[in-house]
Amino acid sequence: MLSAHHLSCVRGHRPLFSGLAFRVEPGSWTQVRGANGSGKTSLLRLLAGLARPDEGEVRWHGAAIGGEDFRRALMYLGHGAAVKEDLTASENLGFAAGAEGATLSRERAAEALARFGLAGREDLPVRHLSAGQKRRVLLARTLTRPAQLWILDEPFTALDGKAVEVLAQLVAGHVAGGGMAVLTSHQPIPLPGGQVVEL
Repeated sequence: MLSAHHLSCVRGHRPLFSGLAFRVEPGSWTQVRGANGSGKTSLLRLLAGLARPDEGEVRWHGAAIGGEDFRRALMYLGHGAAVKEDLTASENLGFAAGAEGATLSRERAAEALARFGLAGREDLPVRHLSAGQKRRVLLARTLTRPAQLWILDEPFTALDGKAVEVLAQLVAGHVAGGGMAVLTSHQPIPLPGGQVVEL
C-alpha cells in the first residue's frame, strides 16, 4: 500500500497544497486532478521519492519510502518523453532495463513496441519518430519492467485514440492483477472506478 500523510509542498513562496492525505491500495488506481500549476507533477515526484515534502511523509507498506524494495516496486514515467534521441526505439528500452540492472532481449523489446503500434520502427533512431511515437516508446516500458506501483505523469499526452486504448487496457490489467497506479491527465481517463485526489 502507498499512503500519503499530511503532505505539504511549497514552490518558491507559493504553497501548492497542504495537509494532503490518501491511500492507494493494491488493485486500485488514483487520478491526481487539478488546474495547471496546482502541483500535480510535484505530488507525483513526492510519491516517487524524487523530491521531499515540506511537511508530511509518504509511506510504502507502512514505512517511509526509499530503499531497494521501494525502487524495485516503482515505475515512474514523467511528463516529458525521457528517451535518448540517438538510440533506436529498441535500444531505448534496452538502455532503460540496463540502467536498472536488468537485461532485455530484442525479441521482448520488439513485442512491447509492437503492442504500442511501433512494429517496423524498432530500429529507427528515436529522433525520426513523432512526439506521439516517442511517448509510446517510453510507455512500452510498462510491458518490459515488472513493478507493483505505476506512477504516470500525463501518460495519455500526444497519444492517438488507438494508443490511448492500449494504455488504458494495460493499466486496467495491471490493477486487476493487484497492481497500483497513480496518474494525472488533462483528459478523461477511460478506466472504470478509481479515486480522485483533487488539488
